[in-house]
Amino acid sequence: MTTPEPDQSQAPRPEEEPQERSQQRPEERLEQAVRAAEQALIEYEIAVETFRVEVENFSRLHEQKLGPLYARIEELDAEIAEAKAARTGDPEDIRRAEEARARVLPIPGVEELLHGWMDGQGLFPEAGAMLTDQAVRPPERVRPSEEARKLYRELARKAHPDLAQEEAERQRREEFITRVNAAYARGDATLLKELAEEWAAGPVPPERRPSPAEELYARLEWLAQRKELLTLVARELEEGAIAGMLRLAPDDPDGLLDEIAGRLRTDIAEREAELAALLSQG
Repeated sequence: MTTPEPDQSQAPRPEEEPQERSQQRPEERLEQAVRAAEQALIEYEIAVETFRVEVENFSRLHEQKLGPLYARIEELDAEIAEAKAARTGDPEDIRRAEEARARVLPIPGVEELLHGWMDGQGLFPEAGAMLTDQAVRPPERVRPSEEARKLYRELARKAHPDLAQEEAERQRREEFITRVNAAYARGDATLLKELAEEWAAGPVPPERRPSPAEELYARLEWLAQRKELLTLVARELEEGAIAGMLRLAPDDPDGLLDEIAGRLRTDIAEREAELAALLSQG
């Protein structure tokens, strides 16, 4: 297939070329650059925040599903080490037993640190149920639905503080986006709908006014710095262990957790058998 030749009769001669670019004020081109950079930054922030919520929610599910199993393995390791030390009386075995027990001793504030599946007295009933495949209470946070994600993106694009030109409007937007982020983190699509209606009924942001070139350059610099900070946040999230697990099974992260839980239960059964054998020899 050949490329069609341009119609020379319609092509403007050099003396007839549009003069729009040459007539454009320097500030106008800067304003266009600022607007493009702002929109790009907003989209980037939305992507980073969406990923952060996904990682956070998966982390909570990870802790709730696998935390009790890891705790049980540590407890069995301590009991096995103590049983061996009791049989041999060897100082090295005693030291290992003490170290293993120290790893499972309760610490202040453990309930808060471990998100409610264990306290200073041991596993909660719900956590213990995980060891026997019984039903447990659902995680405190769920993965946002597709509807919630769509509502969040729309609200973030419309109400983002970086679109404000005046301090009062920026503050209003920041307070509103804080509420939007909280609703999205909970996956509350109903509340996000209410927030969308609230924003639609609110005051219309003032139209962007041309700014002096110095302000526009400063704005571009700030946008670049903000993007650099977001890049660091995104990199930290991506390099984390939870993100690594998500990459292993992006389409079925819950299935991955179930698979790991199955392997942990096998490890628990093996340790329980080992401990029973040691105790029977005593």
